[in-house]
Amino acid sequence: MSNNYVIVVDSTTDLPAGLADELGLIVIPYIFTMDGKEYLNYLDYRELPAKDFYTNLRAGKLSSTAQVSAHRYMEVWEPYLKEGKDILYMCLSSALSKSYEQSVLASREAMENYPGRTVITIDSKSASLGQGALAYYASKARESGKTLAENAAYLEELIPRLHHWVVADDLHHMRRGGRLSGAQAFIGTMLNIKPVLTLLDDGRIVPIAKLRGWNKVFEYIRKCYKDYNLSPTDQPIFVAHGDDIEKANQLVEDIKKEFGTKEIIVNYVGPVIGTHAGPGTAAVMFIGSERAKI
Repeated sequence: MSNNYVIVVDSTTDLPAGLADELGLIVIPYIFTMDGKEYLNYLDYRELPAKDFYTNLRAGKLSSTAQVSAHRYMEVWEPYLKEGKDILYMCLSSALSKSYEQSVLASREAMENYPGRTVITIDSKSASLGQGALAYYASKARESGKTLAENAAYLEELIPRLHHWVVADDLHHMRRGGRLSGAQAFIGTMLNIKPVLTLLDDGRIVPIAKLRGWNKVFEYIRKCYKDYNLSPTDQPIFVAHGDDIEKANQLVEDIKKEFGTKEIIVNYVGPVIGTHAGPGTAAVMFIGSERAKI
């Protein structure tokens, strides 16, 4: 069969759990540690609700993350390989995690242990609902009949056109993560400065603008849609938030009003990505023309 393969993704896709189930995705929960306790980041947040995670962050509790091991990949993939299925795996950006390197090692081991089976690992060069967007398109492509190889080639074509526009709200969290000095965080907070970040072609996340207040942020993101040839009525747009549903809803209404977008998928920035992004983050992801350059 042309679609006799499974699509495996990370919980860093941050898709709503119900949607991931509908799309037929196999999800590997990443690990994070908060206040000395280890959790699995399931998409349904069964071990620690996302809201509680952000409440803890705001209270000053520390969170850290760990890469996925090659052994863990094999644990997830092996039952499907034994069933005679191939694997299409999309990993969190290699610029943000060493997990991709481990997945490549695991794919080699899998194909050695199961001759005739194919495991394709793809560096998504994406994160959060950007990575989730790729999983969405991969599932739809499989449903349309694309083979494993065709789907992998399709995703490689989409990745350079997948945009991430991320607005950081908690500058003191960025300071704790080493992204800003204490003075920069203090002054930025006093002036209501909102750094805008994006992911480059190599999957690195970098600051690209500093704006004063959310009205300027919305104006800037609208300009990004137009500059990068978004066709919003023809595709879903993905909106992620770090426990600020009000800001997410404002983004949704702004997008609908400006572009008439029919489908907008909204969810939390999950605990693994949220560990580094902090509370109050808002992000928009969509397929357009080539990614921004700096």
